[in-house]
Amino acid sequence: MATVEVTQDNIEEIIAKNDIVILDFWAEWCGPCKSFAPAFEAASEKYSDVVFGKVDTEAQRDLAGYFQIRSIPTVMLFRDKVMLFSQPGAIPPDQFAPPAMSTDARGNHLAFWMFDTDFLAARRYQVDVAPDGTTTVSGG
Repeated sequence: MATVEVTQDNIEEIIAKNDIVILDFWAEWCGPCKSFAPAFEAASEKYSDVVFGKVDTEAQRDLAGYFQIRSIPTVMLFRDKVMLFSQPGAIPPDQFAPPAMSTDARGNHLAFWMFDTDFLAARRYQVDVAPDGTTTVSGG
C-alpha cells in the first residue's frame, strides 16, 4: 500500500481502523524529510498490512501541535490505537529499510526496529499483545 495523506479530518479513523500505523511528520522545505521519504515509501509498499501515513506539518499545524512535534522529520508508531514510539530527527534511510518487522504464525507484526538518535544505532523491540489486548514493549 502506498503512503496515505493524514489530516486532522482523517487521523482518528486511520488510527482506529488499523492495527499498525506509522506516521511521518514532514514539511516540503525540510531536506532530511525529503531524504527519508523514499525509504518510508518503500516500506509502505513492502508492508501492505501496515498503514504508512504522511502528515504535512505546514498544512496540518493543529495536528502537529497536538502531537507536540518540535523537530521534523518525526516518525510515530501506533499499535492498536496506542502510540508506542516517537522518534524525532532524521533516521538514516538505509536503517529504516526492511526487514524491520517480524511476524508471528498468524502474520501479525510483533517486532520492529527503532532508532536512537543519540547513538544512531538500531535497537530491536518486541511488542507483545496479550489475549486481553494489553500491549507490552521490551528490548532495546
